[in-house]
Amino acid sequence: MKSLYRRILIVFGWIFVGLGIIGIFLPLMPTTVFFILAAASFARSSEKFYNWLINHPRFGKIVKSYMEQRGIPRKSKIIAITMVILTIGSSAVFFTSSLTLRIILAIIAFGVIAYLLSLKTVDVAESD
Repeated sequence: MKSLYRRILIVFGWIFVGLGIIGIFLPLMPTTVFFILAAASFARSSEKFYNWLINHPRFGKIVKSYMEQRGIPRKSKIIAITMVILTIGSSAVFFTSSLTLRIILAIIAFGVIAYLLSLKTVDVAESD
């Protein structure tokens, strides 16, 4: 039974990695969140895959700092907040005329921004 649980977590980990990669190219799809979920899955199932993910040259630092210190680098925080404002803001302004939908999008944006601001800011040197 433990082996089945481990295999399921590995499968979910790779699904989250795939979704994270897709999120790199799709503006409204989160990227870092999926990599963090993948890391959480791998941490409970495969040391090999977990180490691969947290040592990845592209997104490893962000995932590692979040997993180990519950924080993200300042640059990542600024980029994430900027992207939330640009993508959700442009969606609300240019792609919908419904006031209700605009309010929902604003609530989502404020929620995501509040969460990002609540995270500890980690120095890049600290996350290496």
